[in-house]
Amino acid sequence: MQTAFDESERQAWAGRADAYAASFAKLCAYPVPELLDAAGVRESVRVLDVGTGTGTAAALAYGRGAEVTAVDAEPGMVARAALAAPEADVRLAALPQLPFADDEFDATVGNFVLNHVGRPRQALAELRRVTRPGGRMAVTVWRAPAAAGQTLLGRAVQAAGVTRPAHLPALAPEDDFPRTEQGLAVLLGEAGLTDVVCDTVTWDHQTTAEEWWSGPAAGVATIGRIVTSQNPVVIDQIRSHFESLCAEFTGPGGVLVLPHAALIAHGQA
Repeated sequence: MQTAFDESERQAWAGRADAYAASFAKLCAYPVPELLDAAGVRESVRVLDVGTGTGTAAALAYGRGAEVTAVDAEPGMVARAALAAPEADVRLAALPQLPFADDEFDATVGNFVLNHVGRPRQALAELRRVTRPGGRMAVTVWRAPAAAGQTLLGRAVQAAGVTRPAHLPALAPEDDFPRTEQGLAVLLGEAGLTDVVCDTVTWDHQTTAEEWWSGPAAGVATIGRIVTSQNPVVIDQIRSHFESLCAEFTGPGGVLVLPHAALIAHGQA
């Protein structure tokens, strides 16, 4: 059931948990409280956090008194999540095949996990399978068109004349969906959810140029694989363009203020 996109994603994240934690993890943590609210995560709720990454959602869910299970496809992420949420049941597993029984959870959440699966519809169907009737599902994805801060690294790559390498497959057109409120809501409806709601959440992510560059420099995510697949001269050119473009977002004290926008969708199983 793994697509070429899935295999590429496995390679993109292999061994990069620490680099992700030091760069993009804080960005991705922002919508987690709202995500858990949307899924009704509270005391005694059996919740599954899919694609837990460094365990932010798992730890916060446990802090609310929930019974937490979390999975990720990358062993390094599993190790980090287990440290972040030691009371949770953290396992190595990946969509679209989860090692759980039908209707096992009261709530399921996926924070930006749909960005990293080759068949989003099958992934949502699997989340629906393990969510009990009447339970809640909630997911986030990055919105398109992207907010200005999200485009900074991509603009630096483009300014250096770099295009996406042929060895990095994109999501197949038949598996893709509009990254809009309506597009994501329709996707959840197709998975069998009712009372679906999708909202946009925006925020300004504060970081530094050094921290923001550290992610792609270490090969984190697709942007990182694009950067690190270039020769050293081109990588230096990308970084030079990145540093120039940072001026648009630099505030007092050299802090980067990067506007971001994501979609949060939820519904009842």
